[in-house]
Amino acid sequence: MNKIISNTILLILIMDPLGNLPVFMSILKKFKTKRKKKILIREMLIALVIMLLFLFSGGKILSYLNLKTQIVSISGGIILFLIAIKMIFPNVNNNLEKDILKDNEPFLVPLAIPLIAGPSILATLMLLSKQYQNQKIMLIIPLIIAWSFSLFILLSSEIFIKLFGENVVNALEKLMGIILIMLSTQMFLEGIKSWFNI
Repeated sequence: MNKIISNTILLILIMDPLGNLPVFMSILKKFKTKRKKKILIREMLIALVIMLLFLFSGGKILSYLNLKTQIVSISGGIILFLIAIKMIFPNVNNNLEKDILKDNEPFLVPLAIPLIAGPSILATLMLLSKQYQNQKIMLIIPLIIAWSFSLFILLSSEIFIKLFGENVVNALEKLMGIILIMLSTQMFLEGIKSWFNI
């Protein structure tokens, strides 16, 4: 049960729904509320399918590459640490919104990929699938919960921004980044401990 809760928190932090709020709102601002919700749900479902594919095939890819569990844990900790640093110190010159076609409805890119099912979450799912080869339920449940939480946050984007304001949302994202740093450090140390049989 503790592992399920831990994995759920980890996946929520990596999906970073609070950090994605401003981008989603900017991309979908020209659409009416009803259409906006339909687009959001569609893109989230596409992202979920992609994440499930990586969850079930990730272990096979890592086994084919002959990667040990300890290496997976250590590299996973490093990856998550870098993600957390980016959450705490975001890149101000993010040009993602400029790359979107202004006249077209977003499909697959950039909402499903890379904002939700980005390289970070896909790499993490691959790494975790190696750790839980015979316990996929330990990842499926957290993934569904994290996805549902992200969907709820994004569907309630206008309410969150009005209620808390952008400054509070940004502060919450930084807090999530700090928590993710602690989780990534634990994952890294567990890998080192297992490698040296401490």
